Amino acid sequence: MKHANIPVFVPHLGCPNDCVFCNQRKITGHDSFSIEDAKRSIEETVASLGEASRDAEIAFFGGSFTGIDRTLMTDLLDMAKDFCDRGSASGIRMSTRPDYIDDEILSILSNYPVKTIELGIQSLSDKVLIASKRGHTSSDSIRAMKAVKSAGFELIGQMMVGLPFSELDDEIKTLIGICDAGADGLRIYPTAVFACTELHEMMMRSVYSPLSVEEAVARTSELLCIAHDRNIPVIRVGLCETDSLHGENGIVAGAFHPALGEMCMSEFFLKLFYRELDKSGSLDGKKAILRVAKNMVSKAVGQKKVNINKLKDKYSLSEIKIIEDSSLSGYEFHFDICS
Repeated sequence: MKHANIPVFVPHLGCPNDCVFCNQRKITGHDSFSIEDAKRSIEETVASLGEASRDAEIAFFGGSFTGIDRTLMTDLLDMAKDFCDRGSASGIRMSTRPDYIDDEILSILSNYPVKTIELGIQSLSDKVLIASKRGHTSSDSIRAMKAVKSAGFELIGQMMVGLPFSELDDEIKTLIGICDAGADGLRIYPTAVFACTELHEMMMRSVYSPLSVEEAVARTSELLCIAHDRNIPVIRVGLCETDSLHGENGIVAGAFHPALGEMCMSEFFLKLFYRELDKSGSLDGKKAILRVAKNMVSKAVGQKKVNINKLKDKYSLSEIKIIEDSSLSGYEFHFDICS
């Protein structure tokens, strides 16, 4: 599922709703929008990608794309289609809300080279949706996901961890619900608290307690294990690091760290290793070699070799090495035990 996107940010356009966690301008780093700026941004990204742009999707992110003014939406789709027609991009993707998906919208999108629709599900718990002021129900989300898949589009489900009144069980049910609806991939966002949001006010009034980074890593790694078991790719964990996330109006609390995704992946690998090594009987004083796929060594080892140290302590291993094995891919791994 790894590919390049040509991002076009449509900040908060098309979304009249004010979710308690949302400060969209801070998330995207964009405060204004025009078609001319969007076209110029696409041209610059296409030029920087070179031939690789042919495999990239023009991605309308940041707002609820299918909820914007219909003329503006079709003008943007026409512009993106022109880039696709001349081979500068492979297709179009967009993010939107479940309640802005219906048969009419999907019919319009089918006239364009739209490949992927990302839906901001956030939670499939109605109590969490109400507390977060999402403005739609879990039934709306399930209906929209099924409609997107039935219309032949690739579906990416976006969900959040640590929203008001959300527990790990709610998040597991959300992930499973997204999988059961036929999603082709997931984005998982542990909740960060932005200044000037209702969530910040709720925190200040002690109505809401944000997750710590450690809590977010523990919960998100559990979700990564379930996604792994269900063979659904997680294409992103956590917000992209940008300057706009910091400073006076940026993130003030919650689950944010520049290496949050790496930390969650590291904990996920540790859980996978535990599963397999628990089946091996006594490992007292033995040596272990864990082989992982290319580019997965740092995630498997963990920051400051935390996973190596935990594995040695848990199983009383005399030595453990984590090395790259080019015959493996994704999250595959293999271990050898010797005396």
